[in-house]
Amino acid sequence: MNTIINLETAPVERPPVLNIRAARAGDLQQLLDMIALHAECHGDSARLTASDLDRDLFGPSPWISALVAEADGRLIGYAILVPMYRAMEGRRGMELHQIFVRADHRGTGIGRHLIARARELARVAGCSYLSVSAATGNFQAHRFYEQMDFKAGPVTGMRYVQALG
Repeated sequence: MNTIINLETAPVERPPVLNIRAARAGDLQQLLDMIALHAECHGDSARLTASDLDRDLFGPSPWISALVAEADGRLIGYAILVPMYRAMEGRRGMELHQIFVRADHRGTGIGRHLIARARELARVAGCSYLSVSAATGNFQAHRFYEQMDFKAGPVTGMRYVQALG
């Protein structure tokens, strides 16, 4: 027995429309939630407050910029960008400080879309490179960045930190 399906009336499940855009002040709580999830993924806890994030994204002297991936009115991913500079070369760059996609949306291309938009943002800002790092043992991230045409480079030396006041 053959079943006939009327394609004109059959419900069609479509993926939600994805919007990659600059973060807005109304996104702070959802961003904080995802930053906490990102920290958990790395065995850490986020100590960031809403006022810290508001200051750094939207304050009088913004320190970072953020892109968000939105679908059905919910933020499902983000990328945080921080300017860089190579003084000996006179080159501007952008560090992809963090990128995160909620677990239920991973593997759907959202990370690729966030990186593509980060590249655009960096180019518009006059940058000649986009940089990202991943933990030594995070092989999934290594493969992802290599697939996105990032080139691995050696990390040399030590980074020293001094607390200020």
